[in-house]
Amino acid sequence: MNPIIKPLALGRPSFLNAPRCTSLDLLNADVAVLGCPYSTPECLDDSRAPSSEAPDAVRFQSLRLAESFDHYYDFDFGGELMAGLRLSIVDCGDAWAVPGRYSDNSRAASLAIGAILDSGALPLILGGDHAATMPAMRAYRSREEMCVVHFGADLDFREEVNGVRDGPHSAMRRVSELPCVASMIHIGLRGSGATLLGDVDAAVALGSVLVRAEEVHRLGAAEFVARTPDAAGYFISLDVDCLDPAIAPGVAVPRFGGLTYFQVTNLLKGLATRGPVIGASLVGIVPAHDLHGLTSLLGARLILNLLGALAHADRLPVRQRQQVVAAGG
Repeated sequence: MNPIIKPLALGRPSFLNAPRCTSLDLLNADVAVLGCPYSTPECLDDSRAPSSEAPDAVRFQSLRLAESFDHYYDFDFGGELMAGLRLSIVDCGDAWAVPGRYSDNSRAASLAIGAILDSGALPLILGGDHAATMPAMRAYRSREEMCVVHFGADLDFREEVNGVRDGPHSAMRRVSELPCVASMIHIGLRGSGATLLGDVDAAVALGSVLVRAEEVHRLGAAEFVARTPDAAGYFISLDVDCLDPAIAPGVAVPRFGGLTYFQVTNLLKGLATRGPVIGASLVGIVPAHDLHGLTSLLGARLILNLLGALAHADRLPVRQRQQVVAAGG
């Protein structure tokens, strides 16, 4: 059987200095982190994969948060970030990838994420560019209908770019075609990028909710938590270009007027109260464009904020397992 993950080698940091998983058959954790550094390039320049170093950059910066995240007082949450829970987090390394075999690599990533789901752990995907969200979502293909919450400056709804249908600018179009995706909301849209007028029309025709960053600045996060479609579960795709480049400079194309740290954090808190979050991806960081690792550190912190929001909303797997044990005992 071909491998589907590449465990972290000695000398590479794990996320939050968490234990390392060497085989998904042995996975026993509440939260499982998986890197998806590589995707299908849309042009020759993109074959250099400017975001491919992002998973390791986020892991490295997360070490600055590892000591304090689960038992120190956190002012953003008014108590312990994890609400007194002691999460079991495991780093599964990266999805297996072979140069040039883009379809095979995507299938391997989907198989790895499917194995994480089968184990009962919450998958957290570290991209790579936004195309990493596609193999993640394909792992849910036969599962319950869900709402995809996409944070991003661009819609990423292209049918194809240079004949490539699985590239980063087509990520949300491909995700929308999955049978498990019942609804979508896109938050943080602004400026001009790769989106065409027809892409907007296609997204609206499917019933997607489109939210410009300027609307969030004007109306506040709570308004758009309320506009998020009801669903049995939510998958969060967080492209860091949704944030303002003043705090997230390490992206491919900085666009002014982006969301603030607290706007994204409050949106995550609100989403955690709407229903179960069944997976998340952090994508779009370009370490070569970053300043002192600021964007990677922010990405690591936002992942923790999502876990903290779920902990405070009683929606983390560990809390559910404890309740089952208590009920049975």
